[in-house]
Amino acid sequence: MVNRKRLDPDDPDRDFGVQLRLARDARGWTQDELASRMGCSGTHISAVETGRRSPTPRFARSADRALGTGDKFSRMVQEMKEPALLEGFPEFVRQETRAAEIRLFELGIIPGLLQTAEYAEAICHGAVRRGAITEQQAEERLTLLAQRQASLARTPPPMVYAVLDESCIRRSVGGAAVMRGQWDKLLAFAESPSTVLQIAPFDLGERRAFDLPVTLLTLPDRTQLAYSESAQQGRLERDTHFVQLFMTAYHQMQAEAAPQADSVATISKLRKGAL
Repeated sequence: MVNRKRLDPDDPDRDFGVQLRLARDARGWTQDELASRMGCSGTHISAVETGRRSPTPRFARSADRALGTGDKFSRMVQEMKEPALLEGFPEFVRQETRAAEIRLFELGIIPGLLQTAEYAEAICHGAVRRGAITEQQAEERLTLLAQRQASLARTPPPMVYAVLDESCIRRSVGGAAVMRGQWDKLLAFAESPSTVLQIAPFDLGERRAFDLPVTLLTLPDRTQLAYSESAQQGRLERDTHFVQLFMTAYHQMQAEAAPQADSVATISKLRKGAL
């Protein structure tokens, strides 16, 4: 026990090892005792628990049998092989659901927190048709999105600032009926006393501060985090220096974007087919 290595349960790469150790500890087994039940070595168990060795499907099935955990570890390995979420995103969501302030910037599509169910389904089904994700992964994403949106109804609600590139409201997703519903949701969002909605117009040009989506979180203790992502990777930034750079750029973006009244008017015109 003296040399027992601490595991970080918030590190996605170590999650399997964390859960394996918790299940083993709950039964009072040593690594060698679990290994004997699984037909491997205690060194192998140690390597998986500390993240030095990736679990195989066979290892996971053996762990489930030995520990009586159903298909828990088998499913974890499957999700590791076919991840439905970008790296860094699960930890971001855990922080988002308790944030006091949320600042969003998005390009091309409406941010998840502001999407209607129909809009979100169209996005996910498009990804399935392209072969980017499976049907099961699409369902997982939609379930998680519904949970994230529900968290906004907590008391007190978080203050949500949203700056959307003009491409978000002009790109058609799911057809005319879906877009009308989505525009209605944005207009309703802007009416809340705990929200601010702004559109960053195309003619902002080089004055647009971000070229990729970004979300900034302020936690109840005033700690600030920044989450940004590309098509392949998400990153949760905790370093104060870098987060402040993001925050400064976001404030600059808000100053350059259209005021909320003008942004609402633009969306209303789109809704009426006037633009």
